[in-house]
Amino acid sequence: MTIQGAALRTALRPYASGIAVLTAADSAGPAGVTITSLTSISTEPALVSFALADTSSTWRRIKDSQWFGIQILAGDQLDLAQRFATPGTDRFAPPTRWHTGPHGVPLVEGCLSWLVCSRYDQIRLGDHHLVVGAVDYAEVGAGGDSLVHLHGALQPVASVALTQASVD
Repeated sequence: MTIQGAALRTALRPYASGIAVLTAADSAGPAGVTITSLTSISTEPALVSFALADTSSTWRRIKDSQWFGIQILAGDQLDLAQRFATPGTDRFAPPTRWHTGPHGVPLVEGCLSWLVCSRYDQIRLGDHHLVVGAVDYAEVGAGGDSLVHLHGALQPVASVALTQASVD
């Protein structure tokens, strides 16, 4: 027997997860949603994954898309993250700035980095679909702080300065 979903969410509140926007296009145009489930799976081959709920309106639009985009959000993109997390809104209407990238994937501007992926594998797990994508294109933006989900809120996280440790 597993615990209830509310107990799991409470237990995971102190675990920071990065914020990204998933995008794809179908015959109705661009579709997208804010995700916190992005995971790097492998570097050889380059694979990432995300999970979306069965009930997601975005899932219904992108479930058959061969190509999708992942945008890593910057600390100053809280409004964008909230817009893409709000059901029933035109997420690509102004003030969202975006353009069509490789393979027709909509790419949101001003992000820390972008990935364009082809569908590699997919499996239904519980009430979600886990999608693995092969990364076919990657671009790094101007840099800056990240946006994370921590303690139930979206917030910027200051960059951590890395220092070279001396070894004696």
